[in-house]
Amino acid sequence: MPQMFTGQLLLTKGEVEQAFAAFKIVLDGDRDNVPALLGQACVEFNRGHYSESLELYKRALQVYPDCPAAVRLGIGLCRYQLKQYGKAQQAFERVLQLDPENVEALVALAIIDLNTNEAGRIRNGMEKMQTAFEIYPFCAMALNYLANHFFFTGQHFLVEQLTETALAITNHGPTKSHSFYNLARSYHSKGDYEKAGLYYMASAKEANKPREFVFPYHGLGQVQLKMGDFRSALSNFEKVLEVYPDNCETLKVLGHIYVQLGQAEKAQEYLRKATKIDPRDAQAFLDLGELLISTDEGAALDAFKTASILLRKEGREVPTEVLNNLGVLHFEREEFELAERIFKEALGDGIWLDFIDGKLRWPAIEASASVLQYKDMEFFYQLEREGRSIVLPWKKVTSLFNLARLLEQLHKIEVASVLYRLILFKYPDYVDAYLRLASIAKARNYVQLSIELVNDALKVNDKCSNALSMLGELELKNDDWVRAKETFRAAGEATDGKDSYATLSLGNWNYFAALRNEKRNPKLEATHLEKSKELYTRVLVQHPANLYAANGAAVILAEKGQFDVSKDIFTQVQEAASGNIFVQMPDVWINLAHVYFAQGNFSLAVKMYQNCLRKFYYNTDYQILLYLSRTYYEAEQWQDCKKTLLRAIHLAPSNYTLRFDAGVAMQKFSASTLQKTKRTADEVRSTVAELENAVRVFSQLSAASNLHFHGFDEKKIDTHVGYCKHLLEAAGVHLKAAEHEEQQVRQRQELARQVALAEDARRKADEQRKFQLERRKLEDEERRMMQQEQHFKRVKEQWKSTTPAKRRERSEIDDDEAGDSEKRRRKGGKRRKKDRKGKSHYETEEADNDMMDDQELDNEDNNISYRESRSQMNYQDDDLEGNDQDALAEAGLEDSDAEDEAGVPSSNAARRRATWSESEDDEPMNMQRESRLQRENSAGLEGSDGEIR
Repeated sequence: MPQMFTGQLLLTKGEVEQAFAAFKIVLDGDRDNVPALLGQACVEFNRGHYSESLELYKRALQVYPDCPAAVRLGIGLCRYQLKQYGKAQQAFERVLQLDPENVEALVALAIIDLNTNEAGRIRNGMEKMQTAFEIYPFCAMALNYLANHFFFTGQHFLVEQLTETALAITNHGPTKSHSFYNLARSYHSKGDYEKAGLYYMASAKEANKPREFVFPYHGLGQVQLKMGDFRSALSNFEKVLEVYPDNCETLKVLGHIYVQLGQAEKAQEYLRKATKIDPRDAQAFLDLGELLISTDEGAALDAFKTASILLRKEGREVPTEVLNNLGVLHFEREEFELAERIFKEALGDGIWLDFIDGKLRWPAIEASASVLQYKDMEFFYQLEREGRSIVLPWKKVTSLFNLARLLEQLHKIEVASVLYRLILFKYPDYVDAYLRLASIAKARNYVQLSIELVNDALKVNDKCSNALSMLGELELKNDDWVRAKETFRAAGEATDGKDSYATLSLGNWNYFAALRNEKRNPKLEATHLEKSKELYTRVLVQHPANLYAANGAAVILAEKGQFDVSKDIFTQVQEAASGNIFVQMPDVWINLAHVYFAQGNFSLAVKMYQNCLRKFYYNTDYQILLYLSRTYYEAEQWQDCKKTLLRAIHLAPSNYTLRFDAGVAMQKFSASTLQKTKRTADEVRSTVAELENAVRVFSQLSAASNLHFHGFDEKKIDTHVGYCKHLLEAAGVHLKAAEHEEQQVRQRQELARQVALAEDARRKADEQRKFQLERRKLEDEERRMMQQEQHFKRVKEQWKSTTPAKRRERSEIDDDEAGDSEKRRRKGGKRRKKDRKGKSHYETEEADNDMMDDQELDNEDNNISYRESRSQMNYQDDDLEGNDQDALAEAGLEDSDAEDEAGVPSSNAARRRATWSESEDDEPMNMQRESRLQRENSAGLEGSDGEIR
């Protein structure tokens, strides 16, 4: 028994291990000792060994079934911890059956009902809790749950009373932790963060370990976050995350804390994890988008789109802030149509839509009052008098301002200015609208109006650094250097030197002061440049990615002649600025072109000026055109220089400097043309015209009344006029010489043209004569072929009609003619020898005739060979006919006529001669041409006939 009491005493004191040893000694002696079994069960329960504790309670109940109801209470608690809620409820109900006023059982059943989150059971649970409180008002657990209930109903006075009572009556750590937590929450909800933090820390201290009760750490982290203690809040929320690693709320809070600590990558990690754990958590995507909007615009846009889709699926309205962020991101990506649609969705219906769609237009005003239109609000008052409602909620002002800024970017300046004035009409203290109107007025060269608008903004907030910096720029443009410097200093002091824009403006002031035309002092210039460099460097130290500071530092280096270094910096700034619609830096393009010009690389300078003019100014800035003309002038491209200056004069007709430069360019072009060694009369005439134009330009400048105001000297202009007139006299002399030379050239060209025409006519005549000869040859050839065919037909007919006797007679005649032809051939040979010796001056013509005769002879040879083949055929026919006659004689049937004609010899040569004679009769003209050929070939023909015979 002493060991039993010792164990109970140790258990009451919380010395669990020693109590376990004491109970074990008792059970070793008596294993069915009920008090020892109950004590051992309590020890195991406190150790967290709920299954072992349940077995011990069951064993005690088996040993002694009439145990008090509290034993079954232990069984119910073990079942509850083992998440066997049904059996736990049965155990608690059995306790109430045995002891209807058992407070612990009532509280346990009430807790089970409350955890179901069903309205009916929650009501039953609170009734049971109230019954327990009525039975025993000092039950700490009942007091804590009642305090929790009254906290959600907003009855903080009851919460504080109940929790303070619970703290007074209990020493149990977990119970006290719950009581402190309830009290801390009450103060937290009332905004008393100091007391709330103290009670949260007390609750966490009583809990010992976060896993036992983690809610105080979460509450304490919230309070510390509200009070700006980010490090302590981070520590507490990380403890919560250890217990609940997939809790999205904790992950989002940690992401926010890391953002405040400047650890963006860590913040992104936690927020991305939250979106992966719960892809339907719209707030997680919104937080992620807010975090990424300054670093990754594409990812931020996707996050905001996802959040808006989730909100619409849930049937919730997308907040105006989210739509505004979506519109701004599309605006930065130059997706203007999408941005405009989203801004309109964020704004909804309103009078602004009538202005945008053109249903409402600002009334036309006189030209004299157009300068003041940006301050005119009368039209809005008129609309109100007409009963038109002009409503603009504050939450839509930012979206309306961004929409106006978008319209301004789209060059819808009038509509944008109306929207800015609408904002000022409803909210006169909206400084940014004043500044945008001032910027529009400045762009239209309404400097005084712009200054007035900036002063209106400063009346609202005299420490606005943006307004002060803009005012300094306007004063600088107005040539008020001293006041501009004071304004820039005031802008810097307004932000304690943290405003980069103000510092840059002061650096620009020093740079412009160093380059002023009047009172140039080398020492003062060096001082200003060094001060400007110091200010630019200060900005770069604070913000290394500031493009304007880098551009200013490069300008100072270029002024000191360090062109290579400055060119590298300008190139890097140009690359960094490209692709961002909100970073429009035409200055860096112009500065880079200036460096190329200084280095003598005129072609690259021209390209850079032209690209800048087209990209940023739509080819409408006369100052850049002046830079471009100067580059052409130095490159001695006078005509391009003149054309560029004429474009600039068209844009700024009142600028006398442009007119003077145009006159000088014409003068230079004329002088360079007259200095050429070779020039045409047209070039000299164009030179005269250019000189006359130059004289006209200089005369107009000399006649101007306000010439001195523009910095021109009449003597200098008169000098240029005199030089132009001198060039005109020289041009007249050169023109006469050029015209005389051109006249001689034209005469030579005319003579050469006549010779060329004569040569062409002779060539055409030769070609015609050759064509006629060829055609005549073709005609003769065709006629000869026809005659031969006709002759062949006659010979064939004669052959058929001729008797053998006649053929023999003809053969004899041919033999006689053959002898005569031999004589003629010999005579012809002698004649040819005589002719060769006696050639006269007509041999050229005879050579041509001989050539034609040779061609005819070739044709005749072909005819002769044809005739010989026909003769052979005739001889064969004669032989066949002779054989026939012999056969008839042998048969006694010979022809009498054939016998009469037997004495007549048959000769093939005679037949050929006869054929030739007939051909000569048919062709008397060709006989003369062919006689020589016949004479030459007569001997050969006779020999051939002999061989045939």
